[in-house]
Amino acid sequence: MNPATLAIYAGAALAEIAGCFAFWAVLRLGKSGWWLVPGGVSLALFAWLLTLSSADAAGRAYAAYGGIYILASLGWLVLVERVTPTRWDLAGAALAVLACLIILWGRR
Repeated sequence: MNPATLAIYAGAALAEIAGCFAFWAVLRLGKSGWWLVPGGVSLALFAWLLTLSSADAAGRAYAAYGGIYILASLGWLVLVERVTPTRWDLAGAALAVLACLIILWGRR
């Protein structure tokens, strides 16, 4: 994976997680509905960032992004929610990243 694609996917993952967390905060944690405003902006940023991917098809971009999203979600789990991932979380993330690389580097 080239550095630009990795940066795009990492930014998209952060934007998607932050946007989804805004909805989680409102619906599950009782936060103000105003959290949905930056959450919606964040989700729009996520969608725009994925269009910058070098993938030749949208479905391939989304599939490859999935591995990075899973890895970033575990980072969110640790840094924001202060929860330690289990070995199964880490093993699953490793498999997802491997799958992401296979999708991106596979022959066309």
